[in-house]
Amino acid sequence: MTKPSISVVLIEDDKQIRRFVRTELALRDMTVTEATTGREGLQAAATRKPDLLIVDLGLPDIDGLDVIRQIRTWADMPLIVLSARSREAEKVAAFEAGADDYLTKPFGVGELTARIHALLRRRNRVGEAGAQQVRFGEVVLDLAARSVTRAGRHLHLTPVEFRLLTTLVRNAGRVMTHGQLLTQVWGPAHAEDTHYLRVYMGNLRQKLERDPAQPAHLVTETGVGYRLAGVE
Repeated sequence: MTKPSISVVLIEDDKQIRRFVRTELALRDMTVTEATTGREGLQAAATRKPDLLIVDLGLPDIDGLDVIRQIRTWADMPLIVLSARSREAEKVAAFEAGADDYLTKPFGVGELTARIHALLRRRNRVGEAGAQQVRFGEVVLDLAARSVTRAGRHLHLTPVEFRLLTTLVRNAGRVMTHGQLLTQVWGPAHAEDTHYLRVYMGNLRQKLERDPAQPAHLVTETGVGYRLAGVE
């Protein structure tokens, strides 16, 4: 019998949710190590070095945000938050702490597994050193040549548009907050200038999306930021 290819550490104090996630992910050839507290989760993450972490924010001993911050001091494995906290400010705080994605309880297993696979594709393909080409939909980005084509036709992107696109590509599948994108593309002095981001995201959608009004790849996470979806 072949060993499952994906290992997950689940840090969650709700027994029913742990059982549900473990059972459903096992059906999809994933192994799940359970932790009921933040301290147990930190130890499991450090010793097992899983492919992916799933973290609840409302843990009995350490707030989930602190767990994420501690993990991010030594590891960059994909991390998904599962939480009953649904306010935009709480989501932004989780992303700023280092979460890659965020699902609000109750959640569907289909959506959870889709987010897992999207983040693992980012790690295995986009994040690899030496990866030169990235594809999503009809778009091909050649990082070495600094060129972008859509359906085989060369597109002209301004320097800022290209920096914004490559930042999203290097974090494909991950939600990037407004502040993170503004800081990385425009610099720390522009971390609050969200109107810059709206304008340039609109420009990129006009150039890259088949239907800019209903984007399939440059996805808005309302009140939080943006995510590049569908990277092959």
